[in-house]
Amino acid sequence: MGNSGSVGLDNRQAHAIEQTGDDERNLNAFSSQKITKQSHQYYAVMKIGIVGYQGSGKSTLFHWLTGVEPDPSLQHASQIAQATVLDARVAQINEIYQAKKITHAQITVVDTPGLSRTHEGVAGKLALIREAGAIVIVVAAFSGAKAADDLQSFEEDLLIADLEIVSGRVEKLRESVRKPRPTRDKEKAELEALEPMLEQLEMGKALRDIELSEKQARATKAFQLLTDKPKLVIVNVADDETGIEKHLADLPEGTQAVALSLSLQMDLEQMDDAERAEFCAEMGVEGFDRNRLLQTIMDASGQMLFFTAGEKEVRTWILRKGGTAEDAAAGIHTDLARGFVRAETMTCDDLFRVGSEREIKAQNLMRKEHKEYVVQDGDILHILAST
Repeated sequence: MGNSGSVGLDNRQAHAIEQTGDDERNLNAFSSQKITKQSHQYYAVMKIGIVGYQGSGKSTLFHWLTGVEPDPSLQHASQIAQATVLDARVAQINEIYQAKKITHAQITVVDTPGLSRTHEGVAGKLALIREAGAIVIVVAAFSGAKAADDLQSFEEDLLIADLEIVSGRVEKLRESVRKPRPTRDKEKAELEALEPMLEQLEMGKALRDIELSEKQARATKAFQLLTDKPKLVIVNVADDETGIEKHLADLPEGTQAVALSLSLQMDLEQMDDAERAEFCAEMGVEGFDRNRLLQTIMDASGQMLFFTAGEKEVRTWILRKGGTAEDAAAGIHTDLARGFVRAETMTCDDLFRVGSEREIKAQNLMRKEHKEYVVQDGDILHILAST
């Protein structure tokens, strides 16, 4: 919705009120893509929720990213699988270390039931992705559908879902602070934090568009509000459409979005490299690399990769941008963060240029960083901790 005002929120809010939003966790876990080498292991740390209206192609996106076919029996619940993040730097690092094991990071992908354009049942279905760290919204731009219209309508659904939660809490607090009780000062502080946010939502503005204070962030942390989450928009176009970038120009200014044909990408995924290249040349289309899309999702979500490397294992880790060495240590193991001493740090570029860790040290390129050091994408860390 960008900075546009509220559009019909009062009429559509009734649909959300009717939903209990019991946030059921009837989620089935599925194995990720087949592992071709036993020395390659996988782990998940980041979670994204794929959302969209029925027929938008969101389940095709889920299939493409994870390699797991959508399960028809879960059409009224969520389906979960893992998308493996394959980074070209892993192979380069392993050429140097010749590790016994390679472990790739994964993103947990939650495919939600398709929402109805009548807006019935929206609140309960959206509740299934509140635990996700980011939202990927799939909008259709084929068979006469207009991506910009679908996106605006969907953004309103997200606003309504958040509005129900925040307004309900504000109403309870306003009633509670009228009565003398030991918790009144604490409740007054929470109310002061929430009321400006409620006003923002009532004006039809997403919370991600404003800078929340530390007090506001604490007050809403447990709510896991949808309009405060990072988002990426996937504009799903027809297989034979050319000039697909025009659909992005119609979206609100500042929208992070990618336009592509999801069904075409699924078809290309089944071809070998030679067939894919020949098909794309004959049809005049361009394949969109799956790993490139995962990186785009990570960028939109404010995430990056760092590495650990040694003779036993080369491993990829996901960390939020701005995360510290202590945060990275905690992601590896809480004991490393608790006893953090320092992080011996080098960059991938330096390692590839000089060819070995020994030469890194010989050229004084191995840095000893403290726990407040802000980790950079492509850093290779060795955490030293006291026991």
